[in-house]
Amino acid sequence: MPEATRAPDKHDAQLDELLRALYSMRDGDFSVRLDSRGEGRSGEIASVFNEVLDHCEQLSSELQRVGGVVSTEGRLNERIAVSPARGAWGKSVRSLNQLLDEVSEPVTSVAQILDAVAGGDLSQRVDLTSRHGSLHGDLLRLATSVNRMADQMNGFTSEVTRVAREVGTEGKLGGSAKVDGVSGAWRDVTESVNQMASRLTAQVRNISEVTTAVAEGDLSRKVTVDVQGEMLQLKDTVNGMVDQLSTFADEVTRVAREVGNEGKLGGRANVKGVSGIWKNLTDNVNSMADNLTNQVRDISQVTTAVARGDLSRKVTVDVQGEMLQLKDTVNTMVDQLDSFADEVTRVAREVGTEGKLGGRANVKGVSGIWKDLTDNVNTMANSLTYQVRNISQVTTAVAKGDLSKKITVDAQGEMLDLKDTVNTMVDQLESFANEVTRMAREVGTEGTLGGQAHVRGVSGVWKDLTDNVNSMANNLTHQVRQISIVTQAVARGDLTKKVSVNAKGEILELKDTINVMVDQLSAFADEVTRMAREVGTEGQLGGRADVRGVSGIWKDLTENVNSMSQNLTTQVRNISQVTSAVANGDLSKKITVDAQGEILELKDTVNIMVDQLSAFATEVTRVAHEVGSEGQLGGQAKVDGVSGTWKQLTDSVNELAGNLTTQVRAIGEVASAVTRGDLTQNIQVDARGEMQKLKDNINLMVSNLRETTASQRDEDWLKSNLARISGRIQGHRDLNELARLIMTEVTPLVEAQHGACYLPEEKDDEEVFLLFGGFGYQPDEDRRRVRSGTGLIGEVIAQKRELIIHDVPPGYVTVGSGLGEAAPLTIAIFPIISEDRVLGVVELGSYGRFREVHLDFLRQLMAQLGTTVNTILANSKTEYLLLQSRQLTNALQERSNELQRQQEELRRKNAELHSKAGQLASQNRAIELQNRQIERARRSLEDRAHQLQVSSKYKSEFLANMSHELRTPLNSLLILARLLADNSEQNLTSKQVEFAQTIHKAGNDLLQLIDEILDLAKVEAGRAEVQAADVSISQLVDYVEASFRPMTAERGLAFGVEVSPDIPGYLWTDEQRLQQILRNLLSNAVKFTSTGEVRLLIEPAWALEDADLDMFGENDEIIALSVADTGIGIPDDKLQVVFEAFHQGDGGTSRRFGGTGLGLSISQNFARLLGGEIRVQSVHGEGSTFTLLLPVRVPEGTERRLEASLDSPPEPVTGAGTDIEPLTDVGVQVPDSPADLSPLERVEPIEPEAEEEPVGGDEPVSVPALAESAEGKGESAAGGSAETSADPDPERDAVLAGREVLIVDDDIRNVFALTSALEAHGLRVHFSDNGHSGIEKLEANENVELVLMDIMMPELDGNATTRAIREMPQFAELPIISLTAKAMQGDRERSLEAGASDYVTKPVNLDHLLNVIRKWLDGGDEAQDGSESTDKEQEQ
Repeated sequence: MPEATRAPDKHDAQLDELLRALYSMRDGDFSVRLDSRGEGRSGEIASVFNEVLDHCEQLSSELQRVGGVVSTEGRLNERIAVSPARGAWGKSVRSLNQLLDEVSEPVTSVAQILDAVAGGDLSQRVDLTSRHGSLHGDLLRLATSVNRMADQMNGFTSEVTRVAREVGTEGKLGGSAKVDGVSGAWRDVTESVNQMASRLTAQVRNISEVTTAVAEGDLSRKVTVDVQGEMLQLKDTVNGMVDQLSTFADEVTRVAREVGNEGKLGGRANVKGVSGIWKNLTDNVNSMADNLTNQVRDISQVTTAVARGDLSRKVTVDVQGEMLQLKDTVNTMVDQLDSFADEVTRVAREVGTEGKLGGRANVKGVSGIWKDLTDNVNTMANSLTYQVRNISQVTTAVAKGDLSKKITVDAQGEMLDLKDTVNTMVDQLESFANEVTRMAREVGTEGTLGGQAHVRGVSGVWKDLTDNVNSMANNLTHQVRQISIVTQAVARGDLTKKVSVNAKGEILELKDTINVMVDQLSAFADEVTRMAREVGTEGQLGGRADVRGVSGIWKDLTENVNSMSQNLTTQVRNISQVTSAVANGDLSKKITVDAQGEILELKDTVNIMVDQLSAFATEVTRVAHEVGSEGQLGGQAKVDGVSGTWKQLTDSVNELAGNLTTQVRAIGEVASAVTRGDLTQNIQVDARGEMQKLKDNINLMVSNLRETTASQRDEDWLKSNLARISGRIQGHRDLNELARLIMTEVTPLVEAQHGACYLPEEKDDEEVFLLFGGFGYQPDEDRRRVRSGTGLIGEVIAQKRELIIHDVPPGYVTVGSGLGEAAPLTIAIFPIISEDRVLGVVELGSYGRFREVHLDFLRQLMAQLGTTVNTILANSKTEYLLLQSRQLTNALQERSNELQRQQEELRRKNAELHSKAGQLASQNRAIELQNRQIERARRSLEDRAHQLQVSSKYKSEFLANMSHELRTPLNSLLILARLLADNSEQNLTSKQVEFAQTIHKAGNDLLQLIDEILDLAKVEAGRAEVQAADVSISQLVDYVEASFRPMTAERGLAFGVEVSPDIPGYLWTDEQRLQQILRNLLSNAVKFTSTGEVRLLIEPAWALEDADLDMFGENDEIIALSVADTGIGIPDDKLQVVFEAFHQGDGGTSRRFGGTGLGLSISQNFARLLGGEIRVQSVHGEGSTFTLLLPVRVPEGTERRLEASLDSPPEPVTGAGTDIEPLTDVGVQVPDSPADLSPLERVEPIEPEAEEEPVGGDEPVSVPALAESAEGKGESAAGGSAETSADPDPERDAVLAGREVLIVDDDIRNVFALTSALEAHGLRVHFSDNGHSGIEKLEANENVELVLMDIMMPELDGNATTRAIREMPQFAELPIISLTAKAMQGDRERSLEAGASDYVTKPVNLDHLLNVIRKWLDGGDEAQDGSESTDKEQEQ
């Protein structure tokens, strides 16, 4: 394949690689990467695309990691972190982390409550409020449910604990748990506990009754309650124990009775069937009985001797323990009895004989009965002493007025008579004293007035005393009762009464004192009431009671009340300040006022509350910061020592964090699944309120994604395969290869098993079509050709309509393989149409029905195939004509050479002409014949030239049509990408905006590539023009500095521009072309230089070493613009190749730098167009220097140097000689058809001169000039860079708001794009897809104020439609703006001549279009002046 075709293939390969990467990215595969080592925009696109994938992959990995931590480890404190987190990436991460925070808070709070419940702490509650207010929805329901559960569990636990404490600790049986408001399992558990307690009570009480009876010695009772399990074992054990105890008790009782009661020693207990402790007890009782028998009998002998008065004997038996003590005691008793006898004898002698009271027997070491005997003797002595002394004391007390004493000593005989006499006297005296005392107590102590003393049996002085006492009591009763009435009224709060009874002495003083007290109390009560009302009711602190004339306790009370008020004021105000600070969120203040009692407790309580609130706020702030700012889910607030509401608030915060963690992590899992391309998952976590809406929206989004993925997959399949097949069919020059490609690629792609492709047998034959390719189809010779109107395929050709046949009958056609054969179910026949001419037909057969996407694919593919087939046929005809032209040219040249030779021969033989005059006539006739042959050859060459001109016209039209077809979709692509990038509705993430900007930039790059290719074609066709003007060297330097110094600084390169003082200040040349040449040279230098510098040197050409200036005129002043770099350099064998189109120094598949290879070729052609040349010097690996040699003034006629033209045929030769021999005919052999040409003979057609008039009178179609790039005079025709904002300006859009415009365009994509853009600025848009319906819609909508008219449309083109509209008087002044993607020279003038008001090229510069629309809607004719220059620049 020629070298010139490789660059487009590489560009297509790059686009295919980008498309595959985009598909992988769309399908969730972020591991794919583009090769970023390419040159220029391609490498930059790959780098940016790879960065986008890095961000996507990082975010996806983070989402998967956080989702894994949540799902695997159950931690809600994990957060998403990406770096760098710029723009929407950071916002997305923060939003997700905030979402995780918001979800984790309630979930964590609930989890903490549940942990506390699981740990036995039932005092905590979930706070029903969060930092953002009260909980709602599912979160509120969850918190309420948990709190209700905790309340029920707390009530249940309290009751069960109480019952357990009463039963297990306090021993209170019969209690039951009472838990209000429970149901379900809690109620069943409560009833079970109560049933258990009831049964346990009955069982334990029965066992308790039996054991109590046993403890009380009652062995007749047994356990009778119904029990099971261990309680049954306990019952049997207790009953068995009772039986054994009963038997044991009977035997022990018998032995004890025999020993203790009956005095029978030697008896033994006999208990049968016992074992263990009871047998040991029985043996011990018997052993005890045996030992006791021996010991008691020995002791009995001694005591018997003592009883007989024999104190000489003692106990001698061997004993231990208490019996040893008894032995010692008995022996000691014998010794003490001996001493006792001696002492008693002595005391009896002193009392009875000598009359000495107080004497006592002193027997040392005695105890027990002997001590009692000693004490009795002493008691007797003491009794006598006491009786005498007691009588003496009573009489002495009576004498002293003490009647409380009586003789109490025991006495008999005469001592008893004396005792009774004295006691009777004391009783009478006591009766009198008691009555007087009673009355005094009733009056003075009990307050019972009106009492009288009644002393019976008294007389004399005792009766007088009684009457006086009763008189005193009556007087005192009247006075005191009056005072009592007043004091009771005071006590009841009635201060209106006073004492009015007659009184004297101290009672009178008491009366006056009470009346004064009442007055002071009334004043004091008024003041205290006033102050209490001010403080307690009106809330006025600081008031004081003012009671005048008081003193003593009332003054003290008044001062105490005022002191209390002052203290209370100070304390309450201090408490109010602290609580107000707490209410305002200031937790730094505390109560510092001195206080005591309950106020001190309140002070301490408030201060503790402040401390707890501070700790609570710190913890909640920490959790909120972790959840809301740091994105750490799972955090819990830990506030020690809090309870009640604060603990509930803490629990609520933790529950909120927990709920939020669960919900956000569930959302994160689904988001991660969607990012991975898994659309099968939904969010299942419980949620309410906005979280429920978010959950539903995400689930709806996933559902919609699932639904749209299928249709999007079909659409992607359609677009990608159309793009792929279109790329494959482009560049084909052979119909056989094209047909084979269609059959091998398209047939299996649409799931067909049979196929045939028929193409024209002859170029202009529209009736007969030959089979050029098949898929599983090899027909006989009769079926290798089809005719229009014959058979189904002939009908498709004749009607130019597709035909789909379902349910093909058996035997119609058979599709076979090595395994078998079968008939297809569906036949599809599609015509290949171009310019309303059938160029072929494709027939496909399938075992199943064709899917609609396959049919759409085939329909769109047929349209592209029509263009391709038409191009191949035109190229074949062109090649055929070119070959004929070249062969005729060669033949003409040969004949011309022959004529020249013959003319020389004629001159040589001129002398002989006179002698050959006779032959002149015949020679003249031969020459005339030869001249006629030459004339015919010339006319043939003219015909061939005309055919070449027509071919060139076809080529130019093809380029123009390709320009139109490429610019048209680019127009909608760039406009829609621009709208997305502007994000006017703010509904796209920054990443999506970046995607749109990247698409817009890539579209601009593609547009620039198209312009470069068309520009190269224009240069090669000789149609490039020169618009010479004065060009300032200083402005040129400023332009270079502004364009490339930031670029080199960004890449870390040094950049310098040096201007020699020997060059003129101005050049006469084409500034645009010169700038483009310098842009290309400097851009290449920067692109291929990684370190070092890039320099531009402007100097005279004579200053160059070894400068070869022979190509310039001697008087021409030449300057040299040299671009030097320290880059990679160019190998020697590539120095000239780099100036060829589509060639680069490194053109392999593994090259490091991208690009089309057109820059240097275009620059060289432009340099020649300006009368100069570009030369290169380079050392591989060290750098390159490209030098532009340029005349200071563009030579006249330079613009014609590159014009390609055919050599003019020679003029017919006429001679006067008669001796000229006939010219030998030169045979010209022309191939019959283009197919007869060999590959080497097929060359590109030669473009005709632009000035020549084409046959038919049509103007030639010019190739559009290279659009100026963003670094040039203006923006690209695509609408400027993606960074340029097209946000609506409210003031400017006021002109557009509500105005109606009509778009007439047959491309629905452009209509959609323009409609979206214009409606975003307030315009109301109508549209039509052809000229006829556009006129109808314009007539139906009189409010339309402006028309956007596409030029290339079917049926009625834009210019014809404009003329038709202008013929209507009502639309004579209607602004009509022509839009076209063709943008050829002359198109603007033709549109304006047709009646268009203005002219805008596609792709549309949206800002420029809006300005044009605004001016025409607002200014009318003024718009024309403002838009002409811009449109002319775009047209160039």
